[in-house]
Amino acid sequence: MNLNAPSFSSFVHDGLNIAYFDEGDASGEPILLIHGFASTATVNWVHPGWLKTLGDAGYRVIALDNRGHGRSDKPHDPAVYHPEMMAGDALALLDHLGIHQAHVMGYSMGARISAFLALSDPHRLRSVIFGGLGMGMCDGVGDWDPIADALLAASIDDVTHERGRMFRAFADQTKSDRLALAACIATSRDLVSREKIAKLDLPVLIGVGTKDDIAGSAQELADLIPNAVALDIPGRDHMLAVGDKVFKKAVLEFLERVSGQ
Repeated sequence: MNLNAPSFSSFVHDGLNIAYFDEGDASGEPILLIHGFASTATVNWVHPGWLKTLGDAGYRVIALDNRGHGRSDKPHDPAVYHPEMMAGDALALLDHLGIHQAHVMGYSMGARISAFLALSDPHRLRSVIFGGLGMGMCDGVGDWDPIADALLAASIDDVTHERGRMFRAFADQTKSDRLALAACIATSRDLVSREKIAKLDLPVLIGVGTKDDIAGSAQELADLIPNAVALDIPGRDHMLAVGDKVFKKAVLEFLERVSGQ
């Protein structure tokens, strides 16, 4: 197995071709990874070392390219990017692989998708890890219309909005379909109510960088959820927290603790 370049497979769900990799110890506990907006399974989980970290720890590591991203199909219709639909892709992948129950970890938009999955099918999850998203899960993460505008601009040189430039540069770097991303951003930010998230009866870890100005407070979200722990990822912003060694260590300890219960 080459941890740097996992081989991708695909399956069809909801009329869309969804790409994924399935690596690590086939007999190990499965963990499903759900990447963030404008990213891919490779960019979010392979390059920052998560596949190696989790694989070396004995886990079966599964990650999908969300619809609109990476190697998966990229429709341009905003109606197909609601989080419960993308959570449906993740659940369908577990079904496709014959996995009854898995740990699930999502980053940013992937954390929101993970929350929708955990609330709709809690019996399929051993635990859930929200990275890069705290109270933004319930309260929103600010005005993202400028980001859609940035994605649709003819050139990054035409983009003056700071966060818009950041995401446009990221989308260009990952060679993304910018029309699909603009459609995705229009509908993928559906909020989870405080009442609903408070009913989440699973072990939960919430990790947010201390310099993240997008995610919202990890501790405030953890305070709403009965069995949740908040983690501050020191000195990291939204883009850099994902591969942080403090985050990785906390995730491994959390998974080990849950597995021992």
